Amino acid sequence: MAEDTHRIFVCTTCRHQGSDCRPGFELMKKLQDALAVAAPLTGASFEVSGIACMAGCSRPCTVAYRASGKATYLFGDIDPDEDIDDLVAFAAQYRGLEDGWCSSPTRPGKLRRTTLARIPAAMIASESSKVNVS
Repeated sequence: MAEDTHRIFVCTTCRHQGSDCRPGFELMKKLQDALAVAAPLTGASFEVSGIACMAGCSRPCTVAYRASGKATYLFGDIDPDEDIDDLVAFAAQYRGLEDGWCSSPTRPGKLRRTTLARIPAAMIASESSKVNVS
């Protein structure tokens, strides 16, 4: 497997219903710190960054995992105080998956039931191989 950078995006726009608080900034910092400690397990190839709205507004906070040639995942209902361990465990799992594909029962903890989307990796079409784009 290539040592391509894996990316984790944290929505910084999300608000919990009835609140002006934007917990994405807190979640991003806690996740960055936890991944730094877990680097022997997860590898040093993760970048964590904030991103404006990922359209998971009804299920804040939203977090996405992405890497070249792998399925992308979007999770919602993430709590900065309770779900950091699950996010780090998934980072280690995701890094080890050749195509990023895993079923919900194999995901850690809360991430088994809070998946908003799994987007397959894009296939590149070329005339010489006659492969369709998916």
